[in-house]
Amino acid sequence: MNIPASLARGVAPARPGTLHARTVTGGIKVPPQPGVTIRFGRGDQPDVDLGVGEHDLMVSRQHGELTYRRRQWWLRNTGQQLVRLPEGQLMHKSTEPVPLASGYTPLFVRGSGFREHLVELYVTGHDDSGPVSRRSADTVPPRKWSLDEDERLLLVVLGQRYLLYEQDPRPLSYSRAAEQLSYLRPGEKWGERRIEYRVEAVRRRLHGGFPYPLMHDKSAGRPSDNSLLHNLLRGLVESTTLVPPDLGLMDDDLDDLDDLDGLDGLGGAEGVNGVNGVNGNE
Repeated sequence: MNIPASLARGVAPARPGTLHARTVTGGIKVPPQPGVTIRFGRGDQPDVDLGVGEHDLMVSRQHGELTYRRRQWWLRNTGQQLVRLPEGQLMHKSTEPVPLASGYTPLFVRGSGFREHLVELYVTGHDDSGPVSRRSADTVPPRKWSLDEDERLLLVVLGQRYLLYEQDPRPLSYSRAAEQLSYLRPGEKWGERRIEYRVEAVRRRLHGGFPYPLMHDKSAGRPSDNSLLHNLLRGLVESTTLVPPDLGLMDDDLDDLDDLDGLDGLGGAEGVNGVNGVNGNE
């Protein structure tokens, strides 16, 4: 299985202030020059520099722009749909432009149904020397964890809110995850018990050295499976084992999922969850 490339894993060394931008259709690299503006949206060149949501009529032809001024890149929403930044920050076309911090920033363009289109941004900082090999570096690197194909898909489905960088994300319920996996992998009998078994197996395999607790502390009283799954998903996203482009593992069947009764939008008021907590108890 090919793991999608992501700016979350770093960029090659470049002049401080350089903007790197990537969508599923390609990427661009732009040096910092006062007044330069980069546009993204459903349209084609020369109207936009970076295509996003090219098959989604809810995405504007020119949906947003990035302008370099006062030694920073400033983001502005010029489209009809909202743009969402990390921690749930929403931008309307009337919202004042916001400056991008150095490093990685994912933004999501609201589309049709429950689609959200990812635009990855990375601004090279003064201390950014480019990506460091996580396998051979002498310094302590972020650790990525090994997942097989089924585990990765399962954890992407359960961790959609984490990969969308929502504020205070929670895992998808096992019942809703089973519904989505049944559409993504018809005939494989993804039920709640199978999901519970696979999640527990991953927790047991990774708990040694993982940054957050993955196993029950019997001395602390009754365990909370929801808290342990939250710890697992949080650690996988923070280590870049799971990155936003991994949501593309679900993309081929988005049209089928859109027909599922009661399935809410990825970024809507209810989200894909519909309930909080792994088993809907919170």
